[in-house]
Amino acid sequence: MTTATTGRVEPTDIELVPKGPEEIAAWLPVAMREYEEARLESGDSPENADAAREQSEQQFFPDGRLVDGHLLFTIELGGEDAGWLWLGPWAASQATEDWWVYDLRVRDEFQRRGIARVVMERADAIARDRGARSLGLNAFATNIPAITLYESLGYLTMALHMRKEL
Repeated sequence: MTTATTGRVEPTDIELVPKGPEEIAAWLPVAMREYEEARLESGDSPENADAAREQSEQQFFPDGRLVDGHLLFTIELGGEDAGWLWLGPWAASQATEDWWVYDLRVRDEFQRRGIARVVMERADAIARDRGARSLGLNAFATNIPAITLYESLGYLTMALHMRKEL
């Protein structure tokens, strides 16, 4: 399962298992809470973080169900729940060739083992198989390990939001 000297996992040990309706219902409040907390950590006001979470839920999970065309997976490592991956067509575009990684989370106890890299490589293949020509994502500036990973996978910075406290 792991390489003895590095602790890294073998790609074949990682499975992406589609979440069913009950799993989505259990996952949604956890993921939205983490999203809101990440926005707060990045400097959003509590009101803005709450509004962004609410808008995301309404847009992508009307009635608690994931919108058509989007995919949500449990990342399993040796049968254990190691995190999740959510991807689908970019909401701001009518074209299905622009896809987006909306959320990738590797649980803390599974991090630093190469799981996110394997999952992102699989996300490329999943999107490509569904007609995507590009795959985008957002990363909060405080998440340096994720930014480093994405850059190593060929992602380029397309915008940079900056702010200072007065």
